[in-house]
Amino acid sequence: MKTVKIGIVGLGWVSQVFHLPILKKLSDVEIVAICDIDKTKCQVVAEKFGIRKYYTNYIDMFEHEDINAVDICTPTDTHKAIILEATKRNLNIFVERPVARYHQEAVDIAEAVNEKKIKLMVGMNNRFRPDMMLLKSIIESNELGKIMYVKTGWIKKISTDKKWMIQIDKSGGGVFIDLGLAALDTLLWTVNFTEIKRVSAFTFYNTTKNVEDTCIAYFETKDNAVLTLETSWSFQTVTDQFYCDIYGTKGTAQINPLKIFKNYGTDVVNVFPTKLESPQNIAKKSYENELKHFIGSVRDLHPLISTIDEAIKRMKVVEAVYKSAKSKKEIVIK
Repeated sequence: MKTVKIGIVGLGWVSQVFHLPILKKLSDVEIVAICDIDKTKCQVVAEKFGIRKYYTNYIDMFEHEDINAVDICTPTDTHKAIILEATKRNLNIFVERPVARYHQEAVDIAEAVNEKKIKLMVGMNNRFRPDMMLLKSIIESNELGKIMYVKTGWIKKISTDKKWMIQIDKSGGGVFIDLGLAALDTLLWTVNFTEIKRVSAFTFYNTTKNVEDTCIAYFETKDNAVLTLETSWSFQTVTDQFYCDIYGTKGTAQINPLKIFKNYGTDVVNVFPTKLESPQNIAKKSYENELKHFIGSVRDLHPLISTIDEAIKRMKVVEAVYKSAKSKKEIVIK
């Protein structure tokens, strides 16, 4: 397959700011059609990006257009229905995170996708940040030694165009499933998916009623490393914060900006003083790398990462986090 013919469902912020501009520039991609329930938005976006066809119903788009892949950027409660329709037509699928609201919903999606042997990639763009990919290579080369402790967090105001995120029937949860899941996925990907065996979590509802706006969680892995994660829509901070500090037996790594600290005699030295790109450029590059990876996999140029099977494991952890917070007890993941 030289050219991937793709249809895009959902024309919100992430679609217009990242997906459409990036896919439009790729020489091996043709955006055949776009779809959104808002007809006016469809018309405006189609004109802006020079796309001939638009629909307000994704089933109509699937039935009438010659496409071999679909890019889903809609609220989480719609993912399962769209994916199952795409699966019936043997379309390759990219879906923004999270893949589902609940673990069982993710399992249902996996069963359908795996039966047809369809490629489904879940959007986890932080894996594709240049600094995170570099950090992963540093860890894999054993520069930090055995990882003992990691603390990570993502503090960010809720997006104004994501009001559905505070409706639990649409989102499946609050800030943890929105930001915390992405931070946890990035962390676990960086340390090669060490399995989590215990979870203790605490949630707060400072500015919300039905979903949490803050979550603090503690994890223990099967190789006895300890992880802590904090995420919030309501912490009073001047700027958004995304951080990941990794402590190993031979060194320490920090992200945003990337620094590697090691002992040299009696001194602790940053052995990675290189200045990287701005946070805005890093974010853009992460989406670009991610979407290029999906297209390359559809063209059979390389194996797919961030698969539905990986997503199921993460959703099991999400389930444990919410169960722990509700019961106020530690949860053992079997």
